[in-house]
Amino acid sequence: METQPHLPPGASLVPDWITPAREAVLAAFLDAGAWSGELKRRVRHFGYRYDYRARSATAESRIGPLPDMLKGLAERLVADGFFSDVPDQVIANEYLPGQGISAHVDCEPCFGEVIASLSLLSGCEMRFGCLASGETRAVILQPRSLLMLVGPARRDWTHAIPARRSDVIDGVRVMRVRRVSLTFRTMRF
Repeated sequence: METQPHLPPGASLVPDWITPAREAVLAAFLDAGAWSGELKRRVRHFGYRYDYRARSATAESRIGPLPDMLKGLAERLVADGFFSDVPDQVIANEYLPGQGISAHVDCEPCFGEVIASLSLLSGCEMRFGCLASGETRAVILQPRSLLMLVGPARRDWTHAIPARRSDVIDGVRVMRVRRVSLTFRTMRF
């Protein structure tokens, strides 16, 4: 696990948490199913559906167990010491060049204390903002990297992906391509 000075307290980034071959299998698995167009970006829910309008997820929003492919990753998150309980909710978000997600803190009444996000296919910049001080930080999420948010990074900082077509990585402007993230969470009822 890599804690970086430009990450908020409680955040860590694990580079290459999965192999390129596993990344391709996960992307193919996601694309074999039905994506929802309910947002500006496409999404898929597993385990429980998150209601964006109500900003909640309840026991009644259960849509079934995690598919084996995602359950294996969820179990690995426990084996690697990131979660104490196997995550039971996963959301896949697809970001095409120019798409992002506004600054937010994942629903605290809905989800547990740990949030894990696995980046697939493309890198991008994620921006963090401290709710108390207004301080901002940014990090590049590389493909196959695992971002962990716990403690202050989970509760006291927002995270966002700027809606743009490129990012500056190591001083070089890099055009974005399709990116998919898998966010693992545990339900809190």
